[in-house]
Amino acid sequence: MNENLRIGIIQKNRKKFGFVRMEEGRDIYISPENLHTAMDGDEVAVELIPEIYWKGGPEGIITKVIKRNTDEIVGTLYKHSKYSMVVPNDTRINEEIYVLNKNIGKAKHGDIVVANVTQFPGIHENATGEVVEIVARSNQDDAAVLSLIRQYGLKLEFPKEVIDEAKMVTNQKINSDIASKRKDLRSLLTVTIDGKDSKDFDDAVTVEKLESGNHLLYVHIADVNHYVEPDDNLDKEALKRGNSVYLYDKVIPMLPEQLSNGMCSLKPKEDRLTITCKMEIDSSGKVVDYNIFESIINSDERLVYDDVSDILENSDKKLSDRYKEILNMLLAMKDLAFILRKKRKDHGSLDFNMQEANIILDKKGFPKAIELDKRRIANKIIEEFMLIANETVAEHFYWMECPFVFRVHDKPELDRMKELRGFLSSFGITISNNFDSIKPKNLSDILKQIEGKPQETIINRVILRMMKKAEYSPECYGHYGLAIKYYCHFTSPIRRYPDLMVHRIIKENLNNPNFLQDIKSYADKVEEVSKISSDTEKIAVELERKVEKFLKVIYMKDKVGLEYEGIISGIGRSGMFVELPNTVEGFVKYEGITGDYYVMDEKNYRAVGANSGKTLSIGDNVKVVVDKVNEQDRMIDFKIRKN
Repeated sequence: MNENLRIGIIQKNRKKFGFVRMEEGRDIYISPENLHTAMDGDEVAVELIPEIYWKGGPEGIITKVIKRNTDEIVGTLYKHSKYSMVVPNDTRINEEIYVLNKNIGKAKHGDIVVANVTQFPGIHENATGEVVEIVARSNQDDAAVLSLIRQYGLKLEFPKEVIDEAKMVTNQKINSDIASKRKDLRSLLTVTIDGKDSKDFDDAVTVEKLESGNHLLYVHIADVNHYVEPDDNLDKEALKRGNSVYLYDKVIPMLPEQLSNGMCSLKPKEDRLTITCKMEIDSSGKVVDYNIFESIINSDERLVYDDVSDILENSDKKLSDRYKEILNMLLAMKDLAFILRKKRKDHGSLDFNMQEANIILDKKGFPKAIELDKRRIANKIIEEFMLIANETVAEHFYWMECPFVFRVHDKPELDRMKELRGFLSSFGITISNNFDSIKPKNLSDILKQIEGKPQETIINRVILRMMKKAEYSPECYGHYGLAIKYYCHFTSPIRRYPDLMVHRIIKENLNNPNFLQDIKSYADKVEEVSKISSDTEKIAVELERKVEKFLKVIYMKDKVGLEYEGIISGIGRSGMFVELPNTVEGFVKYEGITGDYYVMDEKNYRAVGANSGKTLSIGDNVKVVVDKVNEQDRMIDFKIRKN
């Protein structure tokens, strides 16, 4: 076997080059002329070229496409007299699909369509296919976002059999027989607290202050599993989707609306089936007693984050009078959240304080404003309550030694920590040379140290980028970011399948006398759920970021020529990134900076003027002018303002 031959997956770039991603070893760069006929995502054989010709890392030539992993293309249809072409909207795919006009169905020129590939490209042959779906019409306002959704293999609509099943199960009534088998908490003062536009309320809370000084916290979670049976159509579709995806004015739900916004949503003044985690918490934040059980609740109020925050932060009299019956509980919630947060911070939990964008859309779905999202006290209260419930449930099932889906987060890799050390040193911040001994508490202390400083957002973002991604696993090896040993996702079964699986195991434990014997059959299932859920979460996060970036580009289209103050957020070989206060990020090419020639100083995270010695470093404030906005490539170019 040729020792220079490697096998991997090709990931192409919008500039037409690519990298063959390797499971082990360094990725291999492939120049445009050496891509053979490979399409993005294909499994390929690549032969390394002699190292003497490498410009940096390993380089190679694709010699064979082993397996095609792309069988459909989402693109724009361009119709000609005898044939049409589907031009991919994903800029990483540069192969047009030729389609005979008899195979385009009802699609018209300019429509966004899905084309099935019937013949893959050869050395001298074009790819051919047929149109099988119309994603959006050419004049549709939301065509670009719908195209992105479909590029990721997601669909807003559910299959008919899933909708039919959802309608059937939601016709079930909560009768006295069902209620009698649960702990009846309908007389307990209970509230939901969510965003003003939320419709799927999957968690409700109750807090009581005990005479001992301890707090009783009830976290009630929608019992989705009561309506979604294992391996039915609803369940299979939910697992396939893995999670709901939120795209501003669009939601790709994990479950049909009849469930997500209907029978499973903990609406006020309506009986709802729940699973409750009841915890007694002492003044140090320790859970001294707990119980997990099936319940039935009737939420007293549907509260909104901003209203609760106005009461607790500003003592808003009008709102306080309106909610006088629950005011004491809100105050107790504030006290308990403070206790839990202090305990978590003392243990070294990482809280990244970064500005997040809230893009305001008009009626047509176009961005009209970008605001900064605020994490106010009500948001933090619910966050703390969900965290402690998730931790309590995870520890309970860890000690039962049964198959389970844990939420895990591994420590950063050694080379990433070395890179972080170099980055922080450029700000005069030092961390230990013994990278294996760096605990979350060390990083948490750094976050406290920079709190309120101009570079806070940038340093927060860089530290976050150095972290590994959290994922789901049957193994419980801890959560580095939260600085805890036991953690799972229990609190959002309407929008996350791992939570639904956790509920399934909880209910099996509560209702099956032979639980520990029978639960062994779940071992393969939790492995499957962990893998699929981790994969779908990555897709959701990437799509959400792509849509946000696209909307920011559209927002900046009419801002060309305007001047802004920003902060340098990244340094590259050909230029640097600058982030504006509204979180919009643009690129400044060194060649466009007049008066000097700038070179990247990678070690010190800066660019240095060859003639002047002037430095441009990450975290520096700069004034920029919007130069170009490229909607197709979703790129914004800035120029440094001339002094």
